[in-house]
Amino acid sequence: MTSADLTTAESAGTGTSAVVLPPATPYQDDIARYWNNEARPVNLRLGDVDGLYHHHYGIGDVDHAALGDARDSEYETKLIAELHRLESAQTDVLLDQLGPVGREDTLVDAGCGRGGSMVMAHRRFGCTVEGVTLSAKQADFANLRARELGIGNHVHAQVCNMLDMPFETGLATASWNNESSMYVDLHDLMAEHSRVLSVGGRYVTITGCWNPRYGQPSKWVSQINAHFECNIHSRREYLRAMIDNRLVPQAVIDLTPQTLPYWKLRATTSLVTGIEDAFIKSYEDGSFQYVLIAADRV
Repeated sequence: MTSADLTTAESAGTGTSAVVLPPATPYQDDIARYWNNEARPVNLRLGDVDGLYHHHYGIGDVDHAALGDARDSEYETKLIAELHRLESAQTDVLLDQLGPVGREDTLVDAGCGRGGSMVMAHRRFGCTVEGVTLSAKQADFANLRARELGIGNHVHAQVCNMLDMPFETGLATASWNNESSMYVDLHDLMAEHSRVLSVGGRYVTITGCWNPRYGQPSKWVSQINAHFECNIHSRREYLRAMIDNRLVPQAVIDLTPQTLPYWKLRATTSLVTGIEDAFIKSYEDGSFQYVLIAADRV
């Protein structure tokens, strides 16, 4: 089923609609509206490649042999498939950091988008994956896709604030934010992850953050904030918020060199959104970084 099919199914009401709770603040209401209205081809056409719909970026070297000749009529199709491969590779790197996960365990994806990472997590571990998002449209899309794949009993998205998740204390073996933490206060976010994680559980985030060594957020970071209506945090803020909330960092991995090839390739496609140059320039001048942080709940 393609994104167009899923959107049609949503409109027809053939899926299980997510329960919509009122946003806690006017800002969250704005963010919910933003993502309910979002339908960028760069997200949907990439997801149509294999049915995994992501809302994050890619890492790894570009396979130029797979792309072939740029003059080939199929080049754009191959390019979209390559961008999607790099985005799925990013999720694989995040899942690698979750530690041991059993079939009876529950994972939490905070800011799950259209559910691509949840599906990949279930396929790898065979476990239950619960996702939360402010967007009813995204939650419905993710749940419809899970039903289409026959995994609706194990993969589920609901509409709620990631700062107040409807899960029991200590429920999750692992949890993550994949490029979704820039919409919330970090101290409140880490406190909530600390609550839902079992002792010894693992939290992982992959995120863009401004580099404290640069001094202040650069003009490129400001452009990214404006484009996505978010508030990018510094790396230092992530580490402090984790430590203050019983999440002890075990790994901090700079993925910036690994994500630049993705952005430079994306900037050559017909799917550009106008923000590609800000990402490339900020990564190159060192004012912005793409990092993975893994922390254990103590």
